[in-house]
Amino acid sequence: MNELPLEGFPAANENSAMVLLVDDQAMIGEAVRRGLAHEENIDFHFCADPHQAVAQAIRIKPTVILQDLIMPGLDGLTLVRAYRSNPATQDIPIIVLSTKEDPLVKSAAFAAGANDYLVKLPDNIELVARIRYHSRSYLTLLQRDEAYRALRVSQQQLLDTNLVLQRLMNSDGLTGLSNRRHFDEYLELEWRRAMREQTQLSLLMIDVDYFKAYNDTFGHLAGDEALRKVAETIRGSCSRPSDLPARYGGEEFVLVLPNTSPGGARLVAEKLRQSVEAMNIAHNMPQANARLTVSIGLATQTPSIGSHCRSLISAADKGLYQAKNNGRNQVGVN
Repeated sequence: MNELPLEGFPAANENSAMVLLVDDQAMIGEAVRRGLAHEENIDFHFCADPHQAVAQAIRIKPTVILQDLIMPGLDGLTLVRAYRSNPATQDIPIIVLSTKEDPLVKSAAFAAGANDYLVKLPDNIELVARIRYHSRSYLTLLQRDEAYRALRVSQQQLLDTNLVLQRLMNSDGLTGLSNRRHFDEYLELEWRRAMREQTQLSLLMIDVDYFKAYNDTFGHLAGDEALRKVAETIRGSCSRPSDLPARYGGEEFVLVLPNTSPGGARLVAEKLRQSVEAMNIAHNMPQANARLTVSIGLATQTPSIGSHCRSLISAADKGLYQAKNNGRNQVGVN
């Protein structure tokens, strides 16, 4: 449907009309003008050059076009088709004016896209009645389309708002990564998918080393900034849309790697560990002039029928314990 703005259309009441008469005879134009001159809320425009008719219709935005069928240099039916092929005029009602009541001509006019057919010059009462009828129908159509467009905009705004709220509900406020609730939901979904497809699912459990000591030494604001930097590094280690980084709690993070082998997960984990160390965030543990590091636990499983994703979390947690127990700043595989 043509999306014309309602601005510029007569809207005083449902009987308002903007008429464009296209006829090469000025005598006909004057006769129609006089017939409509005393009609309330009907504005009249005349176009004697059919080659300018479409451009004038676009400019004045008529609610009804009165269209002569016989004009020099341009066939009236061709002009009707031109209105219908232009997005700005394709829905405007067209009343064709013919010199005779000919069923074949009438049929051709309707086939070309005309809405009505009158033998000129019609009785003024009939002409006014038909102008008001078609104009009212057109304005109703425009108002309905405008209401529909407003509804679509409102629905889209609601959808956008809901998406923002959903992201907020799924996000950790400090780091912007997924939160624990979203991680639990996502891991469950990927676990079921891997079970159906019998593919490997890997999980990294990441813990910032000596983070309590970092907070005690540098303060909680510095600790929050360090967590944000670690989170950004974890996000940067994701190479596929299906990889999900999340804050598990406190200084602990997780990274879900669907359809990933132990070797592939190990490469991701080592690269991540090195990237965090390369940020050169100053720390005083485990000795002076140290850098902030992370320990990572890695686990990979192919889910079996009746199993639960908690087993993957437990395995990754054991890998993390091994990394911590063996001196931190390393990857433990379980």
